[in-house]
Amino acid sequence: MAARVGFIGLGNMGSAILKGLAGQPGLTFTGYDLSTDKLQALARDCGLVPAASEADVLRTSDYVILAVKPQHMAHLLDALTPVIGPHHCLISIAAGITMEKLRLLSAERCPVVRVMPNTPALVRSGVFAVCLQDEGLTTEQKDVVIGLFKPLGQVHVMEERLFDAFTAVVGCGPAYVCYFMESLVESAVALGLGRAQATDMVLALFAGTVKMGLETGTHLSLLREMVTSPAGSTIQGLIHMDRTAVRGNIVDAVRHAWERNVELGK
Repeated sequence: MAARVGFIGLGNMGSAILKGLAGQPGLTFTGYDLSTDKLQALARDCGLVPAASEADVLRTSDYVILAVKPQHMAHLLDALTPVIGPHHCLISIAAGITMEKLRLLSAERCPVVRVMPNTPALVRSGVFAVCLQDEGLTTEQKDVVIGLFKPLGQVHVMEERLFDAFTAVVGCGPAYVCYFMESLVESAVALGLGRAQATDMVLALFAGTVKMGLETGTHLSLLREMVTSPAGSTIQGLIHMDRTAVRGNIVDAVRHAWERNVELGK
């Protein structure tokens, strides 16, 4: 894969993507960020060529990753429109900015791609939703876009209408998982275990369970049943969760997040 890749915005997610791609053969990187210290560090560590401005990124790139906050996107693309050409491919990771809005803001001068990441991308274990519905995208551009995110985790190509659901489950998901892990740690502390030790054990518990699911391919229900002996302690805990509608409350929480995503996209 050969491509000239530009970054506008090199915060946590922009930097994570760049670091995940650093060293990949055939790729060159140009980037702009308000922090010159960050640019210098990424130039040293990842081979990034710092740009003097956002417009300079476009002048030296074909694939441009827009990693700016959603509220800054309109101003950014308005300023960049004069230098956007048909050879460019704009890739937005800004939440809530639809494909239609991206096309309008860029005056439909080039194809656009919408990507929704989640925070485990920071440790190359992310899950990405990628929308490739712009009819102007070539097969080569689609392949390059998918290749840009594969080093950072799973890539799921999906229709934009599913992005709000993806965000409610996977984008918000790390917060749900941490919430449950915190609850288990508090439970352990209440039963007399030290907090540091309890945290280590709970993190290992989640990592090990996820590894089992990934490596064995066993259905989640069967993995749960493996731990649930007749008349044992696990079934008592699970029955209490069912009695207090834990599963239903999780489903409702995700729906509330989905509804909010829909509101933000209007």
